[in-house]
Amino acid sequence: MSIKLEKLTPAIAIHPGEILKDELETREIKQKDFAELIGVQPTQLNEIINGKRGINTDLALIIGKAFKMDPKIWINLQSNYELDLAKINEKTQSRLQSIGQWQMIQSYIPEYFFKKQGYLKGDPVEDIETIKNIYGIKHFEQLASLHTQTSYYRLRKSPKLSIDKANLLGWIKLVHYEALNLNVAKFNFREESKLIELLRDNFWKNKNTLIKTKEILHDFGIKLVIINNPEKCPVDGVAFWSKGNPSIGLTLRHKRIDNFAFTLFHELGHIFLHLVNNNTAEYIDIDSDNINNEENKEENDADDFAKNYLISPENWNEYFKSATKSQEKSMLNLARKERIHPAIVKGRLCHELNNYRLKTRIDHNIY
Repeated sequence: MSIKLEKLTPAIAIHPGEILKDELETREIKQKDFAELIGVQPTQLNEIINGKRGINTDLALIIGKAFKMDPKIWINLQSNYELDLAKINEKTQSRLQSIGQWQMIQSYIPEYFFKKQGYLKGDPVEDIETIKNIYGIKHFEQLASLHTQTSYYRLRKSPKLSIDKANLLGWIKLVHYEALNLNVAKFNFREESKLIELLRDNFWKNKNTLIKTKEILHDFGIKLVIINNPEKCPVDGVAFWSKGNPSIGLTLRHKRIDNFAFTLFHELGHIFLHLVNNNTAEYIDIDSDNINNEENKEENDADDFAKNYLISPENWNEYFKSATKSQEKSMLNLARKERIHPAIVKGRLCHELNNYRLKTRIDHNIY
């Protein structure tokens, strides 16, 4: 890729006085003698050499005659110096403005999180444009207003948790930003059952699970973005629309297949139950292990969607009533019957009993 030289900003501007000084030294001419030759005071010549005074057109003609050089050389040297000086000053002003803007927005963004994820480089000139792109804004006044919009999102969270709002909003916007760059198939809500069947089979096999999950969802027109959560932000997932496609953002906060499967199906519940009729809604789920959703019908619906599609209500009720429900063998039997990963059975049981200390040899890792 070629770069036009006139668009480059030099590190320093070279005053023509420096060139004049080099020329005098090369020709072994004393400054005092040269000042007398061109008809200026030695102090005036010294100011030119030290960059305190410029070379005007008349002086360029005289210097050119004295050195037997084209006077345009000295006119151009002075012109280029002034142009470079203007470029440097413009660049400095731009950086000063960028630093001021950066200091203004730091409290509104998860700076450390964005740096850790590789989106920020530490240069405010570049990073400011990155922030505008991530948040989808043109002016930083819009960034501040996002934090005051109490109706910006519907939030599922535990009242016991302390959530850093800047981190949460930053994670959500980053998921939105990444979703915009994904190209997936056309979404058809009528293919719900086929999609669920393929995802369940994927969980059952648990091999390259994350990659295959993303491929399956994309083939059905649903975008999937997985980004780790920031500090003080126990977010599990989000569901929303992105350029005509339903989209899901996940954090894999627990890195367990049962949590992954339930959170994914919960977000799918929002898509098939709620987003198909509302392309402006957004559902955010915070710490799904410590939440009471009794007063939130939409969240209850999404929970039921996840539970019933992962394990059929009939088989679950029969299993849960049995005397051996806490035994590993009965968990494995239900898993085989449902053809679902046994960790999902155990995770459901732990949640129902509110007891996460059940000991089994069941592997919860995602492979």
